[in-house]
Amino acid sequence: MSTDGRTAEPPSAARAIESAGFVRLVARADGDALAASGLVARALADRATPFQVTIGRTVAERTDRAAASDPETDRSGDVTLVVGTADADRPQIGATDRPATLDACEIVRDLGATPDPVLALAGLTAAGTDPGAGESEWLLEAARDRDLVERRPGLVVPTRDPIDGIAHSTRVRAPWSGDPSATRKALAAVAPAAVDDPDALDADGHRAIGSAVALDVVGADDATATAAETIQRALRPYATPDGPFATIGGYADVLAATARTEPGTGAALAMGHDAADAARSAWCDYGRRAHAALADASTGRYDGLFVVGVADGPVEAIARVVAGYRSLEPVVLAVGNGEAALAAHDESLGATVEAVARELAGETDRTVEYDAARRRGFLRYDAAVDESTIVETVRALQ
Repeated sequence: MSTDGRTAEPPSAARAIESAGFVRLVARADGDALAASGLVARALADRATPFQVTIGRTVAERTDRAAASDPETDRSGDVTLVVGTADADRPQIGATDRPATLDACEIVRDLGATPDPVLALAGLTAAGTDPGAGESEWLLEAARDRDLVERRPGLVVPTRDPIDGIAHSTRVRAPWSGDPSATRKALAAVAPAAVDDPDALDADGHRAIGSAVALDVVGADDATATAAETIQRALRPYATPDGPFATIGGYADVLAATARTEPGTGAALAMGHDAADAARSAWCDYGRRAHAALADASTGRYDGLFVVGVADGPVEAIARVVAGYRSLEPVVLAVGNGEAALAAHDESLGATVEAVARELAGETDRTVEYDAARRRGFLRYDAAVDESTIVETVRALQ
């Protein structure tokens, strides 16, 4: 069950792609890997190299897709590049804690192309890296030099209408989250323009909205100490005046949502096709479902683990929201109908998730698929497996 593919340095991956007759990109289902595959795909399109992008929700799915051969395209010179991890003897990028987007940017530059800095910054944000931090400083500078981004007050949402964006964002959890009418009522007094004419909203209006949202977030009855830290990361966004979405952080959230719910739309978006409206709609539904599920969720607290039980909803988004705003423990487990997700602030969960998947498969004698990246994990299992079995297995191995 462990991943034993060949981790590829970007230069070697670029050399393989440079002479390829056809390139298959098999990507992990998250915003970072989706952005990385889009960056490489755009460079391939510029070179007129045929390619295919597919998204695999679990390590097993990516393994099958990476190892599969297509009689019509399986010829000498074909290259398969895994963006994430897979149990296949194929080059892999983004298989470590380093964001796949950074590897992809190096590949693109080695191919003689220039990566789209807005897409790259969105991918890095989806990976949990602040725009411009560390190795990504040059990307932020490139975006600034081309007037593609500007720092402003407010929140990191994808929509020009802040009400719609804030209501459905999984970067925020407030008493009115998931309800546009309640969000509008909460913000109407502090920023009337947000309700009357969002296009007329100025810096003062954005600042007022950011302050009001932050106060509602930290003032919620069930907010935890981490809520103040989490909401700070959602404030003062990098706006993208000419981008497909209003902010870099909002773009990142759309990539993450589409990667997990509508991968075809997400791949088209990352490749630069006209898919922004469809992607925005998918993101809106993703956030609405996450907040609705949280409203009816059951919770349980254990030593080091906070458990959220939901009947339906995107478990990864739910786990991340709870970890940021509601959990009293360092690790969150969201359990749904045949799916579960783990999220943590500072702990690396990759080894834990793989161990849980292996143990569950042995205990239940059923197939268990998994995925993990940095501080998150995902499990897919037979819905007949009792929730308590999932909880006890995670508790024993975390």
